[in-house]
Amino acid sequence: MQANLEKLTEKLLAAAKRAGADDADAMAVAGTSLSIDVLKGTLEQAERSEGVDIGLRVMIGNRQANVSASDTADHTIKEMAERAVAMAREAPEDPTIGLADPSQFARDWDVESLEIADPSDEPAPDALEADARIAEEAALAVDGVSQVQATSSGYGRTDIHIATSNGFSGGYGRTTRAVSLAAISGTGASMEREFNGESRIWQSDLPSAEEIGRIAGERAAARQGAKQPPTGTYPVIFDERVSASIIGHLLQAVNGSSIVRGSSFLRDKLGEVILPAHLSLTEDPRRARATGSRPFDGEGLPTGNRDIIRDGVLTGWTLDLATARKLGLQSTANAGRGTSAPPSPGVSNVTLTPGEATREDLIAQMGTGLLITGLIGSTVNPNTGDYSRGASGFWVENGEITYPVNECTVASNLMDMFARLIPANDAEPHKSRQVPSLLIEGMTLAGS
Repeated sequence: MQANLEKLTEKLLAAAKRAGADDADAMAVAGTSLSIDVLKGTLEQAERSEGVDIGLRVMIGNRQANVSASDTADHTIKEMAERAVAMAREAPEDPTIGLADPSQFARDWDVESLEIADPSDEPAPDALEADARIAEEAALAVDGVSQVQATSSGYGRTDIHIATSNGFSGGYGRTTRAVSLAAISGTGASMEREFNGESRIWQSDLPSAEEIGRIAGERAAARQGAKQPPTGTYPVIFDERVSASIIGHLLQAVNGSSIVRGSSFLRDKLGEVILPAHLSLTEDPRRARATGSRPFDGEGLPTGNRDIIRDGVLTGWTLDLATARKLGLQSTANAGRGTSAPPSPGVSNVTLTPGEATREDLIAQMGTGLLITGLIGSTVNPNTGDYSRGASGFWVENGEITYPVNECTVASNLMDMFARLIPANDAEPHKSRQVPSLLIEGMTLAGS
């Protein structure tokens, strides 16, 4: 597959040169997806898709344009190149666009060490269906579960190849195997819905379908009798299931695109203390069996470890070539790329320094407050960091869970929240974002 994709990118680049482009880069992506849905013990839907998408970015001086297609015929590639060149000639000038210098390109990478593509065979449809049935049965076996929404089991493989007109060419593949479902407890107006899903790169690492279904059922059953918590200012624990969203807001605020636009509440905080001094936030784009891992970024630069925050201090932005040039800095090799748009910056795998306490220790430490296991909606002001989200979870009194909670809102400011983070030690090692449960004091709750 890689050889075919490499040949496609070569054709795209050659067509761009013939059409009059000064420089170009190309991307070819081949994907296979198989999904099985089961409802009430019956096969509800089976889908399989295969396809190849291609993308071409051309540059004429300081102007650029991007085109994409899902047809790989020679005449389509020719038309793509001609259209892209015509578009580029009409595009506004941008002196920060352009390919990397050849001396910057990744070389001699080791894709095998990343273990992002499971070499085992694609699962048979009946094996996926069996997983979905087992998960559904396990959820329904939990006392209090009244029904299960469609249970899905799936497999996917994606291969990509990127090439530039000034000498870079490289590709890799990645796989995923997943099982997910939503269970419902109660009936009528008292129904409560909960979800569980697991996804792994290597099929052998996926938890059993029975375990996945049982956990979904137990989560739904535990939510029976949910009610609003009291209104006031309380400590809040963001469970490991949702804690990565807090760090996600930080990552968006240090993204080079946000900094260039001036739409980040951290835009003036470089070199300042953002997190408690004992905490760091580290990116590792070469962690084995992690979904964000890759040997090079979307512009062909070699990936490597970096501290986004070191000992509480914000050390730098997340940059691709264009945003780095706009800021007078160097790319951090964080360019992401799809076939239909130019590169843009984004992070791969990140890890927040874990604490020593368990989640249960944090619950005991909290005394009275809210344990959040689900978030809905989002009102986060990127310029000020003001934070407000709908939440569900469990009310805690005297260090013990007392009843399930729904229909409440939690609010604060992200800068204040970051300064008060207390992490547990329960981050899941397989996740791209390794963020444990987080205790944050003094958040505003709007409930009953």
